[in-house]
Amino acid sequence: MTPLLASTLDLLALEPPGWGAVLLLGLWRSVLIAGGAFALGLVIGFFGAYGKLYGGPVTRDLLAIYTTVVRAVPELILILILYFAVTDALNQLLLAMGGEKVQISGVVAGILVLGVVQGAYATEVLRGAIQSVPAGQIEAARAMGMPAALLARRVTLPLMLALALPGLANLWLIATKDTALLAVVGFAELTQSTRQAASTTKAFFTFYAAAGVLYLAVSILSTLVFALIERRARRGQRRVAG
Repeated sequence: MTPLLASTLDLLALEPPGWGAVLLLGLWRSVLIAGGAFALGLVIGFFGAYGKLYGGPVTRDLLAIYTTVVRAVPELILILILYFAVTDALNQLLLAMGGEKVQISGVVAGILVLGVVQGAYATEVLRGAIQSVPAGQIEAARAMGMPAALLARRVTLPLMLALALPGLANLWLIATKDTALLAVVGFAELTQSTRQAASTTKAFFTFYAAAGVLYLAVSILSTLVFALIERRARRGQRRVAG
């Protein structure tokens, strides 16, 4: 084993003085926040899509403002605004009601902030998927007397899911990468942990390359999982020759 390889393995070891455990903990926090933000974004996106399609004029206008502003402003600026402004507004409200200031958990704050961002994009992805559901199948279900709730569960949602999955897969990958932006507010996710390790040891290439490999591994695994989900969602559908 060459001295360079031995030195690299020592730096990435799980036991101190190696930083491997720190990087893996940062990765876990990144995936945890990305998962929570993606789930919150799906909830927001689902109601947002239905609100844009079937809501009243005021609801549609408010949702249009929300999706336009969030998609127009860079994520980093939104994170700074939401992280600091929302926390301050919450504490001011608590003080006005006679309560005490609270310190919001970094994980919770990260999920809420990125969830709001994800929700705007998910709204448009799901809205487009709902509009792409063949009208003939919906009309056939209505002609058979299928109630609206059953129609949504048996017809609209399954067909919409198959159409929306490619876009949702992209949103998940964006969420995993956007967690790196939380480093600017000092949250110890993977990027912040990597920066700490590199600054301490001065082995910048080693740790940033290791972080890149970890992000790539998450991306590849996620792509495989979403491919399996999409294959299952599209079972029974006719394949179009390309």
